[in-house]
Amino acid sequence: MKRRTKLLSSAVIGSFALAPLIMASPASAHGYVFGPESRAYLCKTGANSNCGGVVYEPQSLEGAKGFPNGGPADGQIASAGGLFGGLLDQQSDTRWAKTEISTGPLLMDWTYTAPHSTDKWHYYMTKPGWDPNNQLDRADLELLATVDHDGSKANTNPDHVIDVPQNRSGYHIILAVWDVADTVNAFYDVIDVVVTDNGTGNVIPPAPVTPPAPVTPPAPVTPPAPVTPPAPVAPAIPEYVHSMGTNATSVDVMWLRSDATSAITYKVYRDGRLVQTTSTNRVLDTGLSPETTYTYTVTATVNGVESAKSSAFTVRTKSVAEVGSSSWDSRTRYTKGDTVTFEGLTYQAVQSHTGNGDPNWIYALSLWAPVTATMPMPMPMPMPAPAPAPAPAPGVNAWNVTGTYQAGDTVTFNGTTYRAVQSHTGNGDPNWIYALSLWAAIS
Repeated sequence: MKRRTKLLSSAVIGSFALAPLIMASPASAHGYVFGPESRAYLCKTGANSNCGGVVYEPQSLEGAKGFPNGGPADGQIASAGGLFGGLLDQQSDTRWAKTEISTGPLLMDWTYTAPHSTDKWHYYMTKPGWDPNNQLDRADLELLATVDHDGSKANTNPDHVIDVPQNRSGYHIILAVWDVADTVNAFYDVIDVVVTDNGTGNVIPPAPVTPPAPVTPPAPVTPPAPVTPPAPVAPAIPEYVHSMGTNATSVDVMWLRSDATSAITYKVYRDGRLVQTTSTNRVLDTGLSPETTYTYTVTATVNGVESAKSSAFTVRTKSVAEVGSSSWDSRTRYTKGDTVTFEGLTYQAVQSHTGNGDPNWIYALSLWAPVTATMPMPMPMPMPAPAPAPAPAPGVNAWNVTGTYQAGDTVTFNGTTYRAVQSHTGNGDPNWIYALSLWAAIS
C-alpha cells in the first residue's frame, strides 16, 4: 500500500542544524502519529488486523505520564498500559504492517482530535540488536529527541523532525510520547518502520498467517447439569473524570474507560441530575450558563447493573468575553463545540466536520447553531410532500434519522438515492436528508 511520504529538501535539511525540531502550521489536536502511520492508525485503516476497539479510537491511547521512569509497564507500552485489551502489545517481526524510511531527518506528523495544553513531546527508537520477537521494554529504547512546549494547545506545534541514526537498519519501532500539561496523563503511539538506504514511505503489510490444519472434532460430550449463574457484578467505577475543554455554554467531559466490554454504557450526572447516557467515554454537555460552576459524576452500567458514582469533578464555564470566537472559514475543519463569528453573529458547531468551501454551510442547522441574537436565515428550500417510501434498491439501506454514516455511504429516502458528503450521526431531525452539507442526491 503506497502512503504519503514527506520529502525534505537539502535547504530544509540544512536548517535542522540550527533548529532540529521544526514547528508547522496549526492543525486541529487527542491524537496519533499520522506520518509515518502509527500501529493504531494502521489498525483503523485496515492495514493491521485483529486490533480490537482501537480501530475506532486510535487517538485514545492515554496513560500516566513520566516515561521512562513512570508510565506504562514493560510489555504494555504500545497499548498505553493495557488499553483495548492489550492487543497492540503483541510483538513479533511479522505481526504488524511497517513503513519504509531512511536514516537521517524524519518528519513526525501528528493528527489531533481534541485540543490539549501541552508540556512536551519525546521520541524513542529501538536500539541496534533489539529482539523484535520479545515484548517491547524500556531497555529496548533509546531517546532520539525531545520537543519542549510552552503549555499552549498542541495544535500550535503538530509536526516535528527527528534524526534516525545511521546505525539503524531493518525492522525497528519508534515510540512517540505526548505529555499533556494540565493533566497527569500522556498519549503513547508506536510506529513500526523498516529502515533502508532509500526509504519509500510505502506501508509493508504483515506476513500472511498460514491457517492451521483442520482438527477432527472430539466426540460429543454430555453437557453438565445447568449451573445457577452468579449474581451480576457491578462494573468498575469510572476514573479520572476531567474536561477536554470548556467555553461559555458547554463542557467537554471525558473519563477513563472502566471496562473493556463493548456492552458498557455510561451515565453522566450534572449536579446530581442525569443529563446524558452514552456508550463512549466522552460527552459534550451543552446549554450551560456562562461563568457558572458545575459538578459532574459518571457511572458505568453493564447488563443492567450500575456502578457507584465516580469521584466528583467540578468545573466553571468561561465568560462570553473570555471565550472569544474566530471568523468562520468555509474550508476549515471544526470540532463539535467550536465557536465562530460570521456577519456579526456567533455560531457553535453541532458536530465535527470539514467545510468544502460552500458559503451556505454556516446556515446548515445540522452543522451550526446560532448562540447570539436571532440570525437572518436564508429562504428554506421547499421540501417535497411526504410520500410512502418505496422499497430500497438492492444493496442500499433506507435512511435512518439517527443512524451513523461514513463519507461515501449511500441510502434511499422517498425513492431517491443519496450519498453521504461527510461522516456524521443523525439527531432525529427528518430534514437532515436535504442538508447539502451532509447528503447529495445521486438518483
